[in-house]
Amino acid sequence: MSTEVELSIYVFFLAAFLGLELVHKVSPLLHTPLMSLTNAISAISVVGAVLIAGAGEASWLSRTLGFVAVTAATINIVAGFLITDRMLKMFRRKDSKGRA
Repeated sequence: MSTEVELSIYVFFLAAFLGLELVHKVSPLLHTPLMSLTNAISAISVVGAVLIAGAGEASWLSRTLGFVAVTAATINIVAGFLITDRMLKMFRRKDSKGRA
């Protein structure tokens, strides 16, 4: 049991480190497509967390961590869409009547 937890923690930290390195190397021109991809990955995380938290035989720890995962991923999705929308508004042309 202990080795499974240790392996999971190791994979988590390795994925976090590699993810940060990948994001820091991305060109600003690719930021919007990367945000869209991140939103899709977060949506998959929400589905997985709902399945884990809603399982009948789940322990209280699994339910709590599932709730935290759903909350964090949902905030990430909403914020990602808001940021992407704001970035895209910067590139819209204004017509002669002043509408965006």
